[in-house]
Amino acid sequence: MTTIILHIEASTDCCSVALSQDGHVFFERTDREERSHAKVLAPFVEEAIKVADEQGAKINAVALSCGPGSYTSLRIASSTAKGVCYGRNIPLIAIPTTAIMCVPVLFRDDLPEDALLCPMIDARRNEVYATVYDRALGVEKETHAEVVTEESFKEFLDRGPVFFFGNGAEKCKSIISHPNARFLDGYRNPLAKNMMPLGERAWFDERFEDIAYFEPFYLKNFVATKPKELLKNF
Repeated sequence: MTTIILHIEASTDCCSVALSQDGHVFFERTDREERSHAKVLAPFVEEAIKVADEQGAKINAVALSCGPGSYTSLRIASSTAKGVCYGRNIPLIAIPTTAIMCVPVLFRDDLPEDALLCPMIDARRNEVYATVYDRALGVEKETHAEVVTEESFKEFLDRGPVFFFGNGAEKCKSIISHPNARFLDGYRNPLAKNMMPLGERAWFDERFEDIAYFEPFYLKNFVATKPKELLKNF
């Protein structure tokens, strides 16, 4: 039976939407302009639905990149995904953002068998959101907020090569100097097209969310701040 999944990824400064069918991505839209999610996400989703409808193809589920990431972006993406699920009476699939980031890296030919993967999302200052995976995407260290120091991830680096990537890894190059640290360029943001294998696996395993109660994985609570120029008056 044909399975079509609508994939939504908007956890970082890149916003993307894709449609997959049985292991093939046949629609994709991406916008890399920071803070544009509220403007572009809904039109991307509407276009994807129109493409599916014009082909007479039924969307079976919505897969959402569920975080961690930007609080506001995750809320926008979650609301959009829920709206599609409610409107079409289809299930919601949640996929950890850091797992999505690993997908293109796993296709590299130079990845050793004992390699560990550490996708990093920039959380400002010297902090990152990070997860440590093995090559089968088994979790070696749960997703956490890490203030990066020279000793960060040493327990894993002492065991063998650890590949760091994502927009949070860029600022760690000058801090983590262990000889087993490998920093990969070109894998800055998670993308909807890379959700396909994880989304389809979740579909076949029937790992669906309770749409009414689902919340993204924010990891840290949103903290509202006053603009600097206003603080001068207080």
